[in-house]
Amino acid sequence: MVDSVDVLSTLKLVYTIYALAAISLIAWYAYRITQEGEVKTARATVFWTYIVTLIIVGTGLHFLTFNLVPWVPMDLDRANIKAEKTFKIMYKDHVITVDKTPMMVPCDKYVIFDAYSEDLTYGFGIIRKDHTLVAQMQVVPNNRNDLMWIFHKNGTYDIRSTEYSGPKGAHMVIENAIVVSGCQADDIHSIK
Repeated sequence: MVDSVDVLSTLKLVYTIYALAAISLIAWYAYRITQEGEVKTARATVFWTYIVTLIIVGTGLHFLTFNLVPWVPMDLDRANIKAEKTFKIMYKDHVITVDKTPMMVPCDKYVIFDAYSEDLTYGFGIIRKDHTLVAQMQVVPNNRNDLMWIFHKNGTYDIRSTEYSGPKGAHMVIENAIVVSGCQADDIHSIK
């Protein structure tokens, strides 16, 4: 599985290039209309070729990268995957409660984080030590909220509410809540 940090870095670069290409059309148009004298209009074939190319590249990026997003393959095949462990997380009165901390997660094994809220909508976020997001889900009251995940690198992660639930929600953090071990590599973004 590709790491979410790598996916984000690549997508930032690709979408920056794509956005600059789209903006160049506007800049070209602005340049053309500010010229003195008779302005030649662009040939329709050049204009429409540019527009169609932007559309094809833009939609093509989504089709080419949708399977690189870390959670897509497991979500598509979730009915056939058996989790190694399930961890219960309870949300109530702006407090996150877990059965045991740290939650010991084996490397390369699917686990489920089963979250339940009794009062408000909260967020369940797995956060690296450099404050980047590994995975997250919304925790809606009185509903099934579970996140299946697999870790491929050793690391220690925090749990944080990622959904606005009022001013007290900013303090909903459990530090060092998840410890992944047994992998051959360490997550350099989650080192204490």
